[in-house]
Amino acid sequence: MQIVKKIQQQVQVTVEFELLFTKHLFHCENEVLKQVLQAESGQQAKAIVIVDKGVSAADKNLIEAIKNYFFTHKNTLQLCGEVLEVLGGEAVKNNKDAVDAVLDLVNIHGIDRHSYVIAIGGGAVLDAIGFAASIAHRGVRLVRVPTTVLSQNDSGIGVKNGINYFGKKNFMGSFSAPYAVINDAAFLETLHIRDWRSGISEAIKVALINDYSFFEWIEENALLLNRRNASAMDELIFRCAKMHMDHIRCSGDAFEQGSSRPLDFGHWAAHKLEQLSNFEVKHGEAVAIGIALDSTYSYLKGFINVKDLHRVLDCILNLGFLITYPNFDKEVLKGLEEFREHLGGRLTIMLLAGLGNGFEVNEMDETLVLEAIQYMSNYKK
Repeated sequence: MQIVKKIQQQVQVTVEFELLFTKHLFHCENEVLKQVLQAESGQQAKAIVIVDKGVSAADKNLIEAIKNYFFTHKNTLQLCGEVLEVLGGEAVKNNKDAVDAVLDLVNIHGIDRHSYVIAIGGGAVLDAIGFAASIAHRGVRLVRVPTTVLSQNDSGIGVKNGINYFGKKNFMGSFSAPYAVINDAAFLETLHIRDWRSGISEAIKVALINDYSFFEWIEENALLLNRRNASAMDELIFRCAKMHMDHIRCSGDAFEQGSSRPLDFGHWAAHKLEQLSNFEVKHGEAVAIGIALDSTYSYLKGFINVKDLHRVLDCILNLGFLITYPNFDKEVLKGLEEFREHLGGRLTIMLLAGLGNGFEVNEMDETLVLEAIQYMSNYKK
């Protein structure tokens, strides 16, 4: 049967949100959050607040500070119910408990599309709570307050939300932009060194594929970053976050309708390594290994020279990362197929044509991947 009539529909959606930088967000004299929540009208803004248990454990006064903040500004802000504390790390994404708990709060307190869900925590908590916010009433306003380096410079500033399902990372999820993101530098002061370091890998990633001068800066400041220099970290987070946001805005594929995902450089192996280690390896640590792998593979394919490869590997090692792991063997190759499925059927991997110059391929030589793993296992700077 031939088509006799056709109506072509095109819908454009404009997504706009701010990334704000502050310190001590919940000090009562700091009006950043108050201004964000009442930006649209002068009415009292309703909000529920969800906090990563790891964050509240590190800052024993946080929950009380949140309550005091809302009480101080009660003429314009309303805290609905108690602050909900949820598991942090990948555990929060490995089941639907946190999602269900947030949906219960939304329902009980009448949180509507003009109310707010405030998520405070690392990237995994922001992913899970963001997913809940995106499916409640087809989307309620989400304010993210990232508390780790990785979430402040990468995962907390995008439009993706999700939890793990069927043993696969981010199998269940959504694309939904936050209402606002607020980076509070004070949260970084309580981080364990592994969490402090972990987010640096995402800066290495974005620098290697798009900004040679930024990679040079990371090389030159590796010692300061390892010594937890706050000024160096502030600079790294700002530059990395800006590059991520610029890419999301300018790529033309913010909601990943295609198969190209340049910001996933090093991630196909990282996601699988996290699973193989039973998430003992943190996401940023796995990304560092994944970057080292794809950089080494790029060298073995003749795309970059040995000097550039060694600069990448040395930079990663100088920052305190490992470039190998006991479970880092042929099992990681399963990550290629899972990544292809996650991309929608076509494998697209970012490699290096030079430092600061990424390009895409649609196939990987598995024998050469294993050679790259062996090269990294034997490498000494």
